[in-house]
Formats: sequence, structure tokens, C-alpha cells
Amino acid sequence: MIKTVIFDMDGVIVDTEPVHRYAYFKQFEELNITVTKEMYTSFTGFSTRNTFQKLKEIFVIEQDVEDLIQRKRTIFNDAFDSKADLELLEGVENLIKELHQNGMQLILASSASKGTIERVFSRFKLHDYFTHLVSGEDFPKSKPHPAIFLHAASLSIAQKESCIVIEDSTNGIKAAKAAGIFCVGYNSIHSEAQNLAEADVVINHFNELSFNTVQNIHAKLRNN
Repeated sequence: MIKTVIFDMDGVIVDTEPVHRYAYFKQFEELNITVTKEMYTSFTGFSTRNTFQKLKEIFVIEQDVEDLIQRKRTIFNDAFDSKADLELLEGVENLIKELHQNGMQLILASSASKGTIERVFSRFKLHDYFTHLVSGEDFPKSKPHPAIFLHAASLSIAQKESCIVIEDSTNGIKAAKAAGIFCVGYNSIHSEAQNLAEADVVINHFNELSFNTVQNIHAKLRNN
């Protein structure tokens, strides 16, 4: 029986990707580097630190990674605070509330910084539903490395086998599977060019998930 649901944030709970994209590409202009659409897409699921570490391997960038991170966060925070139309993804709030009401433990495991997570959770009043908020900035390696999900599972009230992950990115799904955790792939319209093939099951809308369907999907696949 599933006891814990581990949520990704960007592209699963809220679509902050356009704000991230704006901040990154504004900074790329400042750095005078050309990042292709394909290259940027390959960074989906990376922490900001790992993104800039990778970019410094590809381009000649004089600034330290920490300085690059702070500049990107400044651009992001200014844009986030001024974006009035930012909303939770359709159906996810109802799912979060239903799972919580049925005694399910909810944990966030996001590559986003602690500051961004706090901004999102405060804006949408989500703190009461989640027992732990895990940020990718606390781990040396980003998804697809499994460290963030292994840590999230260690915070579960049950064994790893009683956890599931909800992810929308290729790297996130790879991380969940590398951690040995059942993964629901969310085929978000906001998750461009992501391959969900390694997910145990794929959904197109959160109305396909409920407390009962979570239990039934896991039980069915476990018995196959």
C-alpha cells in the first residue's frame, strides 16, 4: 500500500518554467553565450548550480558558479513576484488535498532552490499538506542522479516500496527509477520534448489520479 507520494514541483505542481526560461535566457544574453533550445531542454531537472557548472564546461564564462546562481535568482525572483497569472497546474490542488485528507504523506523533491520552493509554497498556501520540502541545491548532483529521491524516501513514514514519485521530466523519471521508486510520469503540456518512456505509468491530467487510483495502479503493476 502506498503511504507516501513524492512530488516534483516545476511542471507538476506549478508551471514556473516560463519564468525560469526568461531568467536563464536574459542571463545568457548578459553572458554573451548562445544556448540552443535543445541544449536548454537537456537541462530540465537540473539544479541551477548544476546547470551553470555544465555551461562553464561548454562556454568560456569567467564568473564563479555562485555568482552566476545569485544573478539568475535575482532575475527569477523579480519576474516571479511580478507574474500575476501564475497558477497551480489544473487538478493538482484537488489531488494534493484528497491525498492529504486520506492520510497520505506528501513530500516535495524539487531541483528548485529553497527560496523558489518557499515562494511557491507561500503563494499557494501548500505548507500544511507536505511534511518535508527537499531542494536540489542540497545535493552535489542533479537528477537524473537518484540522490534527491533516495533522501526523500528516507523521510517517508514507510519503506521505499510504499512510495511513489510524480515527475514530468526525463531526468526526473530517470532519477526516480534509479532510486528504485515507482514513478508516475505526468505528460504536462508545459514539459516540452520530455521522454516519459521509463515511467511505470503515464497520465495526461491529474483527474486520472486519486487516493484510490494511486493504490490500484501500484498494486496492479506490482502483481504483473
